[in-house]
Amino acid sequence: MTKSTDFTPEEWELITQAPTGAGLVVATASRGGTFRESFSMAKAYAEARQQHGESELLDELVSHRPKVDHARAHSQEELRAHHVERLREAIAMLEAKATPAEVDEYRGFVNNLIERVAHAHEEHGHDVSPEEQSALDEVSAALG
Repeated sequence: MTKSTDFTPEEWELITQAPTGAGLVVATASRGGTFRESFSMAKAYAEARQQHGESELLDELVSHRPKVDHARAHSQEELRAHHVERLREAIAMLEAKATPAEVDEYRGFVNNLIERVAHAHEEHGHDVSPEEQSALDEVSAALG
């Protein structure tokens, strides 16, 4: 079982911030619903806490308040690129140090989180806007 102590503080920070960054990419893909989308991220963490014991790595990840990477971006595209790259780095870090099952569980957690965010607010009569779908596709590709 992989634990946070298997990572440097910087590596663990990356691993803990990547899910919220991925959620932010989807939440900011189109206007509106930010409150609902933020609430849906918090709910994804709360539900993961209830599944305690299935993955020690995820237990540690969700046992604390979600962490947000406060990087400054000058545009929507820059914000998106930054967080997608951070997610790729987190996955690579996990693939190097965690078990394949733990990496899959992390991917599943992030995928659940971004899907919740995308479906949290109906936009222009669509459950998921085209901009959100594009963001989902890009984040999913980064998850591998």
